[in-house]
Amino acid sequence: MTRSDLFGRSGIRALVGYLSIWAAATAYIAASGGDWTFPFISLGIFGLALGAAVWFLTLRMDAPAVPVANPKRESLGLLAYLAVYAVLLIGIWLGSVRKAVPDERTQELVVLAYKLLIHVGIPAAIIILLGGAIRPLFDSGIKRRGFWPALIVLCGLMFALLAVVSPSLKQIGALALTPAVALAWVLGSWAWISVEAGLCEEFFFRACIQSRLTAWLKSPAAGIALTSILFALSHWPGLYLRGGPDVDGWSTDPIQVACFTIATLSPLAFSLGLLWARSRSLLLIVLVHGAIDALPNTAAFFRTWS
Repeated sequence: MTRSDLFGRSGIRALVGYLSIWAAATAYIAASGGDWTFPFISLGIFGLALGAAVWFLTLRMDAPAVPVANPKRESLGLLAYLAVYAVLLIGIWLGSVRKAVPDERTQELVVLAYKLLIHVGIPAAIIILLGGAIRPLFDSGIKRRGFWPALIVLCGLMFALLAVVSPSLKQIGALALTPAVALAWVLGSWAWISVEAGLCEEFFFRACIQSRLTAWLKSPAAGIALTSILFALSHWPGLYLRGGPDVDGWSTDPIQVACFTIATLSPLAFSLGLLWARSRSLLLIVLVHGAIDALPNTAAFFRTWS
């Protein structure tokens, strides 16, 4: 993805379209009495600041294009599956899977296997059945110029940010671990969440859906923008159906919940989409995604596996 792809005519249209949808979602939240301040924080930090860092750190990367044999057919196949995935497989069945396995450790392993199936196994099978190729999607990009600086800086930024804005360090401190042991559990949490959330979501949304939409729409910016909105909305059924008054973003108004997902989650999805478009490195984007959730997940990870 080049500068002209983002700031050319089609790129500008995609950016304006995305920002218009984000603004409409934020306006609805404000009009319906919801918290409209966090969407601006999300856009500023995860959209603009992180996006700028991604662009700068990937300047030297010479990422190869992802070959897509049948852009329209593969896109439509994945979008049809996305609807089933969001409403049934995540919105309803994920909670059922958790309840079916009461033992906490076994439950975590079963949920991980389930997520790998619905995020990696089934989408890959759909692409293959529609005549596409999946091998290029698993390119680690580890030998690409700029891979290591991008990995170190972006992951470092995410760890530093979550250490400041979340209660993670206080929660880890309450475990009364030595610094070395605490670090080991943080690394373990990072590895686990990089597979459970990073690999699952980034393979499905960025490697599969975004690559197909980019080829179909003939615009990397449009592929990023549309995938970001879809990524955010895919969280709506689960949040609305399984959430409650104590869950951020939940409301009895389903439209407000949908707007919350767009306003708060899509800026981060946009930056991750930009990282995929610029690097084509599944490993890089998986580890960066994992770094976002590693610290907040550490205390729970320790309690489950210690």
